[in-house]
Amino acid sequence: MLKHIRAAVTLFVLFTALLGFAYPLAVTGIAQVLFPAKANGSLIESDGRVLGSSLIGQPFSDPKYFWGRISATGPFPYNPQASSGSNLGPTNPALFDQMKARISALQAADPAQKGPIPVDLVTASGSGLDPEISLAAADYQLTRVARARHMSETDVRALVQRYTSDRQLGFLGEPRVNVLQLNLALDAARP
Repeated sequence: MLKHIRAAVTLFVLFTALLGFAYPLAVTGIAQVLFPAKANGSLIESDGRVLGSSLIGQPFSDPKYFWGRISATGPFPYNPQASSGSNLGPTNPALFDQMKARISALQAADPAQKGPIPVDLVTASGSGLDPEISLAAADYQLTRVARARHMSETDVRALVQRYTSDRQLGFLGEPRVNVLQLNLALDAARP
């Protein structure tokens, strides 16, 4: 019996050291050497100040900014410690109320915009933290942002194109725009 206990304890200590310490340290070290920006959270910095991450959405409600998807996290929006979807089905009245409130906010910010509102502007993503919007969502907001910033739509469209990512591997998903990066570029172009 003692032989089996000794073997179990030895394996426990060995695997704890190997998988609990050595492996995580090796993976972290390799990531820091090969991909330091990604390993540290894809942080966006300006003048030594961290402004956010290109992987996590930020709340924008000012008409001079592009707005991202609705956040489904609590207790406050875009909380990375509470990443989750809302799990609200299409027949859930809470989803309808959430969408209705967002539609009202979008219409209040740009009463002249009469086009159909892209679905990604009125629904949350699976993580509740999506940092990107579709080109249709960016195009829907383009006139409002250009007008609020006293910029030409052509200049704003050029910035949208600069911060548009293509489909992954050339065929997965849709082209998308990183909202935080685009809004920071707008601030740099016309504060």
